[in-house]
Amino acid sequence: MTALPATPAPAPSGAGARTKIFTGPRILAGDGTEPEALAVRSGWIVAAGTRHDLRSAFPEAEEVALDGALVVPGFNDAHCHPSQAALARVRVDLNTLPDAGAVLSALRRQARRTPPGQWVVGQPLDERRIGVLDRDMLDQVSDSHPVLVIHYSLHRAVANSAGLAALGYRSPADAPPGGQLGVHADGRLDGHLVERAWLDPWLPGTGAASIAPYGTPSAQQAALKDVIAELHACGITSFCDALVTPAEQELYARTLAAGELTARVGMLLWHSYADPERLPGDGPDPLRLRTVGVKMMLDGALSGGTCLCRSPYPSATGTGNGLQILGDDEFTATVRAIDAAGGRVAVHANGDQAVQTVLDVIESLPGSGTRHRIEHCSLIDDSLAGRIARAQLITVPFGPFVALHGEKLLDYYGDRVDHVCAHRTLRDAGIVVAGSSDYPLAPPDPLLAIRSLVTRTTAAGTTVGAGQRIGAQDAVDVYTRGSAAASDDESVKGTLTVGRLADLAVLDTDLTTAEPDALPEIRIRSTWVGGECVYTSHH
Repeated sequence: MTALPATPAPAPSGAGARTKIFTGPRILAGDGTEPEALAVRSGWIVAAGTRHDLRSAFPEAEEVALDGALVVPGFNDAHCHPSQAALARVRVDLNTLPDAGAVLSALRRQARRTPPGQWVVGQPLDERRIGVLDRDMLDQVSDSHPVLVIHYSLHRAVANSAGLAALGYRSPADAPPGGQLGVHADGRLDGHLVERAWLDPWLPGTGAASIAPYGTPSAQQAALKDVIAELHACGITSFCDALVTPAEQELYARTLAAGELTARVGMLLWHSYADPERLPGDGPDPLRLRTVGVKMMLDGALSGGTCLCRSPYPSATGTGNGLQILGDDEFTATVRAIDAAGGRVAVHANGDQAVQTVLDVIESLPGSGTRHRIEHCSLIDDSLAGRIARAQLITVPFGPFVALHGEKLLDYYGDRVDHVCAHRTLRDAGIVVAGSSDYPLAPPDPLLAIRSLVTRTTAAGTTVGAGQRIGAQDAVDVYTRGSAAASDDESVKGTLTVGRLADLAVLDTDLTTAEPDALPEIRIRSTWVGGECVYTSHH
């Protein structure tokens, strides 16, 4: 997990190296400048300036006239789960199924193709569309297969009776620390597994088998290519996959080796697979694929009402608060070991108590110089923001969650929503703030997230924390320069300037002058990675 060089030199001109001059609409370079044209060679920006000057400097260059209204650096989603979205498609994909009956039918078909005793897994479960599933309903699928349906949040799942038996769950007392088992009114397990109750079997660590089937390598790779193509259609050129195991690392590596990894990918390795003595190094093409940190999860979900807060709230756990997933001793020891080995930790911490715990541990480190990350960092106050700034932590808060879940956040957290997803407070404190969709938990479209950051309003018109609004150009900065810094890539991408990679998105409307509510209606005309087109709308 070594950092990229601070001053990369663009690839020299040589055999086969051809210069392109990109011209056309307004170019927001991301550093405050607006060049008329960019000269690109071997994937790098080698000059920026007026059309006349670049044509004079590169008379043999191919000219690429970009068709649209605005060019921005390629969007970079600093926390999302494309590999999980792909693997969901090679299991039992519930994304388009209309109701519980269709879900049960699809699971039965998979069970008929699966040897008895092997897991049948479906995802993602969206109860708003499908309705609530429980143990008894999943028992209709099979009594000879353990069956698991994973919620879209990745914070909970539902199992049938055979699944509960396979996991050794007979009563609520069998839940592991940091987990919870749901029960019927009569005290019988209802099949719902919260946090570590299903995460531990799914992500058991090195040397143990996961309960999740992975499908064939060819099916995995085809699904990943489809997912990445969909991200390119949103103007995304880079992303950080925020939960990988060696299986997902291998999927990305195979896709890269086949010449089919069109995005730039950083990976966060789940902590139970991370050996501090042997942290992953850079592979054959670190500009395209590398491991950038170790992922840990300290508390539960913001929109699911399981995050850990300092004061009580009407949480989904029924306890008046959320869950702490990792115990204090395990969390502290892991952070210290990864830091001592020169690695970066990226800690999922939503509630203010969880954020405080992260800070307590980070502040106790000897000062390695590593800039660690707080994923989500959802509920803070000015005091916590000051501590984050002094510790030089990088924050990766949700982008679109206010727009998508604002009413639910109000129900859970009340007045505390004034500091939910506190982009303004964090940026004003001088903290690096990266952009995150948490896809597939939310749509990946950065323009939806930018609308949320600019307006702080929901689809129903509810305003949530108006004081955290930021401007459209600042929101673009979050999804470009901020996200690049979150992976130690600010020296090579995040701006359209000389010495940076020619990764860019072309929009059909100038988002800096568009009405804020119209931002999600803006369309991507084309997306370019290293000066090569990876998506075009064909308009």
